[in-house]
Amino acid sequence: MKKDGITLVVLAAGMGSRFGGLKQIEPVGPNCEFIIDYSVYDAIKAGFTKIVFIIKEENYEIFKETIGKRVEPHISVEYAFQKNDNIPSEYHIPKDREKPLGTAHALLCARDLIHENFAIITADDFYGYDAFEKSAKYLRDHDDFCVIGYQIGETLSTKGTVKRGVCMERDGYLTQIIESKVERVDGVIKCEPLSGAHMYEVEENHSVSMLMFGLTPKIFPMIENQMRDYFERHKGDLSSCEFLIPDVLDTIIRSKEEKIKVIKTEGKWYGVTYREDLASIKDAIHKLIEKGEYHNDLWN
Repeated sequence: MKKDGITLVVLAAGMGSRFGGLKQIEPVGPNCEFIIDYSVYDAIKAGFTKIVFIIKEENYEIFKETIGKRVEPHISVEYAFQKNDNIPSEYHIPKDREKPLGTAHALLCARDLIHENFAIITADDFYGYDAFEKSAKYLRDHDDFCVIGYQIGETLSTKGTVKRGVCMERDGYLTQIIESKVERVDGVIKCEPLSGAHMYEVEENHSVSMLMFGLTPKIFPMIENQMRDYFERHKGDLSSCEFLIPDVLDTIIRSKEEKIKVIKTEGKWYGVTYREDLASIKDAIHKLIEKGEYHNDLWN
């Protein structure tokens, strides 16, 4: 049965720390649009009916003023705050820790606002309309999980290594996500697992996750069940550890709790791994505007 509504969850609690504060985010569009504006625009076009922004509570006013006021006239918007008041009571996060506890923890902070199938993205990645269209269709028609798989060769930076969730699959479903440092060296894509396992090579069209997953509310008890074990394993590293969605999903795959469909897109991904990457994003958006895929003034 098709769903009446689907939600887009935007992971934005790390924006301030990565960019030195929301006021310092550099626009990429001709009328001061951020990357996140284009993601919301594409999501609305694809049929998403609600946006949930997960942010730091101290960034609420500036986030609402810079981003919220642009998108709120066009779609239902809610805000969740990534706070540390939902972790097991026996673990104590150092008071001087500024970095959020990770994307899985962030998603759990939005649990009370999400009662329908949903997709997640990060605020500072440009995914392209095709990815939103395919994820929306899957979420309307299915009650299980999916990942949007990008061709790895379309996600690399010319400025150095990047971190990618390399997808291993069988019969169209994920069998493993290997978080790896990735770089093209002399025409060969080399992947170094963050776990310390042996380096491996993949082809240009191999699928990687850019943290765009289609999920259902079933994910929340799964995250909660894994969280205590995670903090127990990292109790000596609570000043810097991160509880991440790809790691949660990898555990789910291995335990066979849920299958995760790989939905491939040929779209071009853009992100800001290095400051120099901004120029390529601005140029790409300019070309998409020229092709008529976006308005020059996005929201008007």
